Amino acid sequence: MEESTKTLTIILTEGPYRSQYADMAHEIAKSALNNKYNVNMFLYMDATHIPRKGQNPHSFPNVLEKYKALVEMGADIRACVRCATARGYACDAKFPYIQGITITTVYDIPEWIKTSDKVISLG
Repeated sequence: MEESTKTLTIILTEGPYRSQYADMAHEIAKSALNNKYNVNMFLYMDATHIPRKGQNPHSFPNVLEKYKALVEMGADIRACVRCATARGYACDAKFPYIQGITITTVYDIPEWIKTSDKVISLG
C-alpha cells in the first residue's frame, strides 16, 4: 500500500537578516522536502523581502540563495501582493523576485491550510 504525499505549509512574516525565522523556515522546509513532503510557503509582511534578487549581505549568509534552493527542490513559494506592493516589489517593471516565486493574495492561505497535514506560522 502506497502512502499519499503529505503537505507542510509554512506562513512566514519576518524578513531576512532581522531574526532567525527566515533561516528556521528554510531549514524546516528543506527537511520536509528531503522527507518527501510537499512544501508550501507563504511570505507575508516583511518576509516578502526574502526572494528579492540582488541581495549581497556582507555579514550574513545570503538568504536568497537558500530560498532559491528550496524552489529548485520543489517548494511552492508565494508572496503576498499587498505586502510586496507596499515594499515596491509588485510594481517593479522587471520581476524583482527569483524565478519560481509567485506574487498572489492571502486567499491562497485558507486553501493551503485546508489541504495541508501540518501548518507552521513563524514571525
